[in-house]
Amino acid sequence: MAQPRVTIDVGNDGVAVITISNPPVNALALPIITGLKDKFDEAARREDVKAIVLTGKGGRFSGGFDINVFEKVHKTGDASLMPDVSVDLVVNTIEDCRKPVVAAVEGLALGGGLELALGCHARIAAPKAQLGLPELTLGVIPGFGGTQRLPRLVGLPKAVEMMLLSKSIMSEEGKKLGLIDAIVASEELLKVSRLWALDIAGKAQTMAKKTAPNMPQHQVCLDVIEEGVIHGGYSGVLKFTVLFLGNDCLLAIWYYAFTDSIGSLSS
Repeated sequence: MAQPRVTIDVGNDGVAVITISNPPVNALALPIITGLKDKFDEAARREDVKAIVLTGKGGRFSGGFDINVFEKVHKTGDASLMPDVSVDLVVNTIEDCRKPVVAAVEGLALGGGLELALGCHARIAAPKAQLGLPELTLGVIPGFGGTQRLPRLVGLPKAVEMMLLSKSIMSEEGKKLGLIDAIVASEELLKVSRLWALDIAGKAQTMAKKTAPNMPQHQVCLDVIEEGVIHGGYSGVLKFTVLFLGNDCLLAIWYYAFTDSIGSLSS
């Protein structure tokens, strides 16, 4: 029987494809979680890597956290057996990665598998891929951050329905809801995901140079938008704070705009 493992393959285009391999459903066993952390750290360090694609081997993204651990938790009542990876892996390693990460989803992305995809900066899926967070049927709640990310993408009512009823959806519905960014044929999935990752890496700065080459506040605004898109809203707000307080030009623009507004209100 093949051992659970995570591989990394860097192409000539500068995209690192990180692949989960743990048949039959690429369950997130502890060696897989450790392997993901190691491979993402490697991709983040390597100068030849511009962007990252996360996928699963054998036509399945991931069926979620290893069911054997859930069974041990039920038998022993020891919730500490569940690894605390929400912040360390999904937030710090994937969501806050300085390089764009795109999930290439095929077959299924359930439980922790979907939560890994939610932590990526974009999600490309094959037709009829199954998406869901069924943890409540197993006596636990989604532990990789799905309780926070799913509502932001699909809206609170739909997210509550998916979690409380353990109701899966297909990728086609996910596309309509905003959970999936694009649906492509299985044979094109990796190719398109690579292109999306490179596009995210390069588009924002190119657009900024064309749109506002001599307007520093426009450039800074685009930088902050890019930071939020790639690394999450909190990082975007922090980027704004650092740039705003450290930029005399922006402070001057804000000061005069503010004083003009106060003057017009007083008159």
